[in-house]
Amino acid sequence: MQPNPSLVFFAFIRLGFALFCLPVLLAEAPRAQHVFIVSFDQAAPFNIEAASMPVFKKLATDGAHTWEAFTIVPSLTLPSHVSMLTGVGVQKHQVTWNDWDPAKPILTVPTIFQLARTHGLSTALVASKEKFKTFEAAGGIDFFELPDDYLCDGIAAAAIRAIKANRPNLMFIHFGDPDFAGHLHGVRSQEKLAALAACDAAFGRIQAAIAEAGLADSSVFILTADHGGHDRSAEENELRAKRGLAPQPGTHGDATSDDVTIPWVAAGKSVKSSYTVTAPVLQYDTAATALWLLGVPLPAHFWGRPVVSAFD
Repeated sequence: MQPNPSLVFFAFIRLGFALFCLPVLLAEAPRAQHVFIVSFDQAAPFNIEAASMPVFKKLATDGAHTWEAFTIVPSLTLPSHVSMLTGVGVQKHQVTWNDWDPAKPILTVPTIFQLARTHGLSTALVASKEKFKTFEAAGGIDFFELPDDYLCDGIAAAAIRAIKANRPNLMFIHFGDPDFAGHLHGVRSQEKLAALAACDAAFGRIQAAIAEAGLADSSVFILTADHGGHDRSAEENELRAKRGLAPQPGTHGDATSDDVTIPWVAAGKSVKSSYTVTAPVLQYDTAATALWLLGVPLPAHFWGRPVVSAFD
């Protein structure tokens, strides 16, 4: 019996439509159930290289990494983190200030927490600086804490509480210790290296809690920083003194390489082993990568793009 030509034609049309849609369907399928973004404030690659950070360095070696990712300008904590967590540059999100001010406008672009929540995913944020209330005010965060003990031990304890209680699909963790030490003692000081080492140990406890909760095999870590930094000259501190300001050995905010070059590490589920990312990675690519991993479609307004080369 000869096949009906119209049925054969219809079958080919259906096959072609399915093949056309397949990449879209795959693009929306989650590659991980949990994504943990960990930001080490003022952690330039040259600091990480010099510091005792075995947990961070093992994930970088075993997973995918680049030591030449770049943040935005101005390379300041709040604008940089807003780009990291909204997927757009400062020209789009318009957060140019660097402190918490409830009189300032609420974010006009959605955060990845809001976008994840609209797809039924749970979210959490633990940070060491009051300026992160910017994200709480924007909404979309199930667990938000700025612990009274804002140094790394307190951050780790709060993060572990969130992991045990909420098992979040998307979590952001911020360690402020390196930035505090860098400003007070200098960007390349021993005090700053000690702060990075302490944060690494605290992150190790968080990693252990994730494993204890049974989430390790379905999770991806993204380790990065908001900016680097540089040491002020004696002349700069003299000018500060004339303006009645205290000396501050370390600073950041410029477009210099030391200020804008940041690390970017991915480790965990579906991440390539011992892989060096050679494609350009920008601050807002972290937001895109996190949503892509969780199967959340990227908004049309996003500047960021997933770092797909880091994943199998």
